[in-house]
Amino acid sequence: MFRIRRVYDTILARDRGAVEQVQRMLAERLPDLDRKEIEDLPDKLRRPVEHGFRAILYVAENQRRTVKAFALVFHEPDIGFVWLDFLASAGGSGGRGVGGTLYERVRADARELGAWAVLFECLPDDPALCPDPGHRRQNAARLRFYEGFGARPVVGTAYETPVKPGDVEPPYLVVDDLGRGRAPSRSAVRAAVRAVLERKYGHLCPPEYVDRVVASFTDDPVRLRPFRYLTPSADAVAESDHRSEPPPPDRRIALVVNDRHLIHHVRERGYVESPVRIDAIRRQLDPTGLFDEVVPRRFPDRHLVAVHDRAYVGYLERVCKRVGEGRAVYPYVFPIRNAARPPRELEVRAGYYCIDTFTPLDGNAYRAARRAVDCSLTAAAAVLEGRRLAYALIRPPGHHAERRAFGGFCYFNNAAVAANELARHGRVAILDIDYHHGNGQQDIFWERDEVLTISIHGHPNFAYPYFSGFADEVGSGRGRGANRNYPLEEHVDGRRYREVLERALRRVEKHRTEILVVALGLDTSRKDPTGSWDLGTTDFAANGRLVGALRLPTLVVQEGGYRIRNLGVNARSFFTGLWQASVGLADRPGPKKNSPKSPPTS
Repeated sequence: MFRIRRVYDTILARDRGAVEQVQRMLAERLPDLDRKEIEDLPDKLRRPVEHGFRAILYVAENQRRTVKAFALVFHEPDIGFVWLDFLASAGGSGGRGVGGTLYERVRADARELGAWAVLFECLPDDPALCPDPGHRRQNAARLRFYEGFGARPVVGTAYETPVKPGDVEPPYLVVDDLGRGRAPSRSAVRAAVRAVLERKYGHLCPPEYVDRVVASFTDDPVRLRPFRYLTPSADAVAESDHRSEPPPPDRRIALVVNDRHLIHHVRERGYVESPVRIDAIRRQLDPTGLFDEVVPRRFPDRHLVAVHDRAYVGYLERVCKRVGEGRAVYPYVFPIRNAARPPRELEVRAGYYCIDTFTPLDGNAYRAARRAVDCSLTAAAAVLEGRRLAYALIRPPGHHAERRAFGGFCYFNNAAVAANELARHGRVAILDIDYHHGNGQQDIFWERDEVLTISIHGHPNFAYPYFSGFADEVGSGRGRGANRNYPLEEHVDGRRYREVLERALRRVEKHRTEILVVALGLDTSRKDPTGSWDLGTTDFAANGRLVGALRLPTLVVQEGGYRIRNLGVNARSFFTGLWQASVGLADRPGPKKNSPKSPPTS
């Protein structure tokens, strides 16, 4: 058994391991390949603009994370083609097993990119170009393999002309029209050939050679060689468009839903943190096809007490068991917090650990909150296992929960627990985009620098929690400078919000962030009962695209958002924008530079 996934960069250990295996396979399978070409692979993935094309790497792994095959392709969005640079398996090429499945994935993504073809080179099967019979058999096997997908060499051009007299086995240019049943136009292929020869092989191909080869494409549309090894099937040549299909599993957002949130239901007038919030979001997300649900796992308490005081965690568990079903305790006495002499009665002690009077403790608050922590850690684990995006759709929320205090409907800080675990694997930033200040993360990481905490929120002069979130709160000790608050005015529209979000994202980049945690509040929406801002559906999509443009492994943890009428629509818009910019294939890498790097290979 194997699974195919896209590797975006080498930030995470699992991805570094996959890229290292691919590099070893390249060195073993292609001993004549320039070593710098192999060494540059991580940089090509991370900084495509510097290398002339947008590199996309796919790997087929078994359950032990051993790479059995890989495909490296280059996308040129302006001309509109995909170049297949390498397709190789550990056991050699041929057959339609892992190699065929991998190539089918390349074709599917090429269609989604809007490419008019996949282009690549194959060594020739013509005796005049390949005198060695053994090599001819190998080359014929490759061409037969690709013919099964309808791909064939272009004929009647000078593409096979050796760059240097005496060179043997000059490659064919092969075109896979992606099942459209028609060859591409002369102008499109000329533009693609020029891009490949100048950017990829420019150090080998002098300008006059490039001009001569490009001019040799005179047929319009270009002429493809008749099928030589296979009888063309309807599937290979029929018009085909799969863009309406959901993305493959590795490009979907790992969705972890708190399956026990329903037990926490405070049935009191005006209590807006209700179970219907989850249902409203699910109804809008499920039809998109962008999500892949993951079952929550149980994690040990050590993850929880790493960010919350152990006595506080124990208190919540004991008091909720004592309160039992059908009752709720609201803090109403707030003693001076003398750690040596807390109130004796558990119910009275609630005020010792709480920051407000409207967050109740009932028989199920601890169990629901504890499961929300498990969901956040499950989503974090999905990111560490190679998912680019993960979403913990949970309640109760968590960003107001401090190291030893609850409030604002929050009991445990889900985002902080997940960020603390992720920080063991790279530099982490928490971006809190709830309407209210993320005082919990600020308190927990106040003296730590490995997690950057950022919050965009209503100014504490008028917005909960009132006592924190000022711009001059920057952390202390080792954490000084690792906390950044953006308190905003009472009335904010989408344009104003984006200006501040862009500033916050620049701070995330300056931190050299490797993994991003987003504390997502949808209470920034217009007419939310707990907010005063005026963000609409299109604003949430734009904000998602801005966050996704960082192209970081990203965990989104649900926080607030209480206007049920537009809650789900806004969530769908945010995640659609996030997905399109982060793992979707419709985005563009920006201006390119001519930076030829590698010699021609088969």
